[in-house]
Amino acid sequence: MKIRLILFFYFFLSQTLVFAQTIVSGTVLDEKSKPLPGVNIFIKGSFDGASSDAEGEFTFETGESGEQILVCTMMGFESQEISVQLSGAQLRLQSLILREEFNELNAVTISAGAMEASDEKKSVILRPLDIVTTPSANGDIIGAFQTLPGTSTVGNDGRLFVRGGDASEVGIYIDGLKVANSYGTTAANVPTRNRFNPNLFKGTFFSTGGYSAEYGQALSSALAMNTKDVAARSQGDLSVLSVGAGYSHTLANDKQSISLSGNILDLTPYQALVKQNFEWERAPHGWDLELAAQSKLSKGGMLKVLARTEAGGMEVWQALPGIDGKGVLVNLKNRYSYAQTNWRKAYDKGWTLFAGASFSHNKDQIRYDSAEIDRSNDLSHLKLTAVKDFSGRVSAKNGAELFVHSYAENLVRSQLSRSFEDQETYLFTEWDWYLSRKFVLRGGLRTGYSSLAEKGWLDPRASLAYQVSENGTLSLAAGRFHQLPVDNFRVLNPNLQNSQAKHLILNYLLQKDGLTFRAETFYKSYDKLVVFQGNPQSPSLLQNGGEGYAQGFDVFFRDRKSLKNTDYWITYSFVDSKRSYNQYQAQVRPDFAPKHNFSVVVKHFVSSLKSQIGASFSFNDGYAYTNPNLPGEMNSKTDAYQNLSLSWSYLPKPNLIVHAAVTNVMGADNIFGYTYTARPDETGQYGSLPIEQSAPRFIVVGVFLTLSKDKNANMLNNL
Repeated sequence: MKIRLILFFYFFLSQTLVFAQTIVSGTVLDEKSKPLPGVNIFIKGSFDGASSDAEGEFTFETGESGEQILVCTMMGFESQEISVQLSGAQLRLQSLILREEFNELNAVTISAGAMEASDEKKSVILRPLDIVTTPSANGDIIGAFQTLPGTSTVGNDGRLFVRGGDASEVGIYIDGLKVANSYGTTAANVPTRNRFNPNLFKGTFFSTGGYSAEYGQALSSALAMNTKDVAARSQGDLSVLSVGAGYSHTLANDKQSISLSGNILDLTPYQALVKQNFEWERAPHGWDLELAAQSKLSKGGMLKVLARTEAGGMEVWQALPGIDGKGVLVNLKNRYSYAQTNWRKAYDKGWTLFAGASFSHNKDQIRYDSAEIDRSNDLSHLKLTAVKDFSGRVSAKNGAELFVHSYAENLVRSQLSRSFEDQETYLFTEWDWYLSRKFVLRGGLRTGYSSLAEKGWLDPRASLAYQVSENGTLSLAAGRFHQLPVDNFRVLNPNLQNSQAKHLILNYLLQKDGLTFRAETFYKSYDKLVVFQGNPQSPSLLQNGGEGYAQGFDVFFRDRKSLKNTDYWITYSFVDSKRSYNQYQAQVRPDFAPKHNFSVVVKHFVSSLKSQIGASFSFNDGYAYTNPNLPGEMNSKTDAYQNLSLSWSYLPKPNLIVHAAVTNVMGADNIFGYTYTARPDETGQYGSLPIEQSAPRFIVVGVFLTLSKDKNANMLNNL
């Protein structure tokens, strides 16, 4: 009897288990309705599942019942979860669709008008270390970018000129916040440098045009530099150079770091040894202090603080045509301070928030012959942005900005002064749509209002990219850009309005196995440029009456693969630019826009010598200038500009570097234009003097020592 009862329950339970089994089957397709093999399909919380075959088909049995979650996963695609009802019968699922998953590594990137210098991004052109080891740059960020496509080398200025635009048409940002007076103040025809140490930054975004709606008030370009996060270690860095010395100390742990650095600069000993073309009464000199702090906040936030203060000056005799003797003495003193703080945090559901504030203060004391001018410029910037990733395919960035801007000039002896104050407000929005892994569309809109000009404006911008091959991308960018006139114009006529530029850019980028090829063509139109009567030193009747254009193309090739331990890049830019601006009533070629620009940079590491040897060569076909002895404006051109620079870095110990660099090795006699007498002589001819480089060449020698627990740490980023 017991045996019969046991058999009864056995067969009863067996039938019950059989009836509880559900056969799940279906087909998995991609967005183009093509079968997806190798997709993992399973019941969430169980071991029941299968993988799709070559036709996308799958079948498996499960003992689960009732409402369950079916999960479909495959690398490179977004996971999908669907609710299913299991009732012990067959369940056929028709056409499960998996969508491609997008991220910065596998999705196409817009490259029109954009060049990245970063350790983090996919489509980088240069790395931060590449920037500071360019031989001709001597550690200046701007000097390195002058070897990239779209830029022009203006040797008597030192600032960044992009595609026929003046240096004032380039907006410079640190962590998204505007930096006013980012170049050191200097006398006419004495080249300047960017104030900030390249070692501060982990990445740089350089635009040749068509830049993001996040940035504004720049007709030509945006240069956005992002500071480093928490430092990797505590260390001290000592540098001793032929033109000065500096020390930086960093304290760091896993969550926060702080760095304090100081530098002194004095070219007096150097100029006593190296021949100068200028007559210096007091060589350039100065000091700076800089503080940078970073802190990781709870739940993933990051807080950064950056502060800098500096002072400097120079006295130089500027020769004038037709006047005997040394010329006019120019005495210049400058005091500058900059401070900013910013906070960023990523939240759940795809939100990232950013808040930042910055303040720039610049004061110049200028003594030109008998004239004494004091000039001050303050800029405060507040910024809020919110980024929302709706999915891997749609992302939006929205933001608001406030600028408070003041400028003043005082004529000391005559006790005359003039000034202006302006408040500018901005709103911007920018959306990215990934229509597929190969196709992305970006649309942006920026609006602004100036209280001084009592004028508002609207700038639409758009760009797209399509991956035409495994390693090649085609990009297109277009947009409208506004910029208020420079301060010394606005203080003379506060009613001046925005100048306007429209950009159209077509770009092709190929990146493969250490090789990069970039080609770009562009057209840029200008409207409402400032024109005036008289000369730039005493302009009058300023108005927005100028216009013009810039068009051309550029190519860039970089090879880190073909030659062992060698990295090199080649750049060529063709720029056809004309504009009516400043004192020019007709459309003329600007003196800062050579038509042909060429550069080569080569770096080779010699393992046996523990040395990196570098060389760079820059060339352009000359600068336009006006010769009053000939009819017309901008009727002449200088001879071609050329500069061969060499550098050598030697590592006798891992934490010790000896570095030497020399610019213009061949001693080319580069001329940037001519100054002429105000009146002709008795023969009817205007006398002239050439505008020369400050010295036949510049030489710098330095020793860099790093003190840390890690004896392998060094200061390569400072070279």
